[in-house]
Amino acid sequence: MTINIFKSKIFDKNSSTSNDPITTEIIRNSLNSAAEQMKKALIRSSFSPIIYEVLDFASAIYDKNYCMLAQSPSLPGFMGTLSFCVEEAVKEVGGEDHLFDGDIIIYNNPYGSGSHSQDAALVKPVFLEKKLIGYTAIKAHWLDTGGKEPYSTDTVDVFQEGTIYPGLKLYKKGELVEDIYKLIVANTRVPKAIVGDLNAQLNGVIAGANALKRIVTKFGYELFYNSVFEIYNHGEKLVRKSLKKIPNGTYAGFGQMDSNGVDEGTVKFKISIEVKDSNLILDFTEVPDQQNGPINCPLPSTVSKARVAFSMMAGNGEQPNEGFFRPLVIKTKKGSMFDPISPAPCFLNGWPGLQVIEIIYKILSENLPQAFPASSGGCLAAAVWWGKRDKDGEPWADGAPHPVGQGGFYGGDGVTSMHHNSAGTRISPTEIWESRNPWLIKKIELAKDSCGAGEFRGGLGLDLEFEMLEDTFITTVVERTKFPPWGINKGKEGRANNVEIVKKNGEKFYMPKKSGYKLEKGDKITFLTGGGGGYGDPYKRKITKIKNDLKQGYLSKEYVIKNYKHYN
Repeated sequence: MTINIFKSKIFDKNSSTSNDPITTEIIRNSLNSAAEQMKKALIRSSFSPIIYEVLDFASAIYDKNYCMLAQSPSLPGFMGTLSFCVEEAVKEVGGEDHLFDGDIIIYNNPYGSGSHSQDAALVKPVFLEKKLIGYTAIKAHWLDTGGKEPYSTDTVDVFQEGTIYPGLKLYKKGELVEDIYKLIVANTRVPKAIVGDLNAQLNGVIAGANALKRIVTKFGYELFYNSVFEIYNHGEKLVRKSLKKIPNGTYAGFGQMDSNGVDEGTVKFKISIEVKDSNLILDFTEVPDQQNGPINCPLPSTVSKARVAFSMMAGNGEQPNEGFFRPLVIKTKKGSMFDPISPAPCFLNGWPGLQVIEIIYKILSENLPQAFPASSGGCLAAAVWWGKRDKDGEPWADGAPHPVGQGGFYGGDGVTSMHHNSAGTRISPTEIWESRNPWLIKKIELAKDSCGAGEFRGGLGLDLEFEMLEDTFITTVVERTKFPPWGINKGKEGRANNVEIVKKNGEKFYMPKKSGYKLEKGDKITFLTGGGGGYGDPYKRKITKIKNDLKQGYLSKEYVIKNYKHYN
């Protein structure tokens, strides 16, 4: 059995001189601003709502050692994977010696990117006076890369999941490589969308590169990189301060998937956490072997989800940098579900990753309940749709996650929003959805009684009903239908996720995880997203809060009678 141990990279300071803290803070905020400029350039020029509305992307700036300098708030789940993308992309083109000013690399190999192949990354090495000073990168969701379906839940190897671009120069010294561009356009069902979004990513990485060059030029190379060391050091201190609140010890917990997408039966896995002073070791060595279906998580994906959980619980709300991750060590077993060997299928790697975040919080909450929330709905409740329009045969595709209830926490009720992993994203407005796609939105409403009861109740799930105006294909990816959101500290469970189909002939059935199902004109589909678990003993909930929940329509009288017996 081969055990892999992953740690943050060590950054070497150029000198022993300590920088002025004011200058360092100016540089830190300048880098955050540069990452935000990348984000704005992408949003304002992208073609697909999944990018400009949903924000299914990440934009970040890295130093020359592949350590993260700054990332703009969007999709936290990509936080720990982009560094892998950058490093692997550079490695695939021959290393630093084969990089030139004006190069831009495309990379989407799941085993190096930590995402499915639809999440394509563009990486731009940044030069100043012929000296490599860092990288800008954007990973964004493409609606189709030529897999067996635009989105799949039942693949058996990575070759079914989409075209792989294993580190290819799309631009060489500022000149477009026509053959690579044609290859990209030829391997998608929706070329217009892909070209539009590709050009937007190009705008973004170029904007970020220009901003990084301005910052380094203004402050000078040595001062800049010595300040970067101080930024990392501050991030590390910030996180270690939070970790010291967790008692030393070794803790364990279990997660569960409804299925692996191919075989019947739930898939359970165990995670252990060792807390030692201000260090935290996440141990994935006791998880099942790699699966026949696409729920395997390549190492970058496993690292990313651990980093999301880690930075959210210990980062005090600041934008993360590489220093945040120095106290974190991740152990995996090669050939396992959380460190598979190619070409094992991994299209749904993000969904076990969602459970990793939840289980980490559950494990640690047993010893420090005031610091962690109860379980959220536990899923993205996602769908991808596609087809050809009736009026002109134009191919189209769209996709989105859907909000779930968040868990109650010490001092507050859970809210209704995206899962932690996608906390910076959102759903499209109804007007965008209906103008771009062949459906009517019949209902988007908070689901009464879907939350877990507690002193602080969970957030409500949603009921989202779509009626098809044309025949449409859909892939639904909704997990945790068999593993309801748990409460903590005596809080109660919330509603589990599901998806209901109502055919135009009146037939009804549930379809939470299915690839390429054909919805006919007149069919309806409703996403029943999960509610968050409750925090604390329900009998301690204030009467005024219960009255307000009734008044707002969040809870029914029957629910209150059942769960809050101290209310008259």
